[in-house]
Amino acid sequence: MPKRVLQGTVVSDKGEKTIVVKVERRFTHPVMKKTVRRSKNYHAHDEANAAKVGQTVFIEECRPFSKTKTWKLVEGQAAAVAETGEAA
Repeated sequence: MPKRVLQGTVVSDKGEKTIVVKVERRFTHPVMKKTVRRSKNYHAHDEANAAKVGQTVFIEECRPFSKTKTWKLVEGQAAAVAETGEAA
């Protein structure tokens, strides 16, 4: 079974090797027929501490790193995030 990959925005990078990513999903409400936005925060493992607040990143399902961390920053994404962080 393939691992899920989600796209979101980094809202916190305070933890050591940990980032908090806000993932937003949109769906049509079953009764109101309006588009509704729901968001959820995921703790993700960032081995290189490369991601910074405000960046858009991809996270992937993985084995549990801790009680709350069961996602990790996508490998190719970590290199791209590090490059953009240095250039800015």
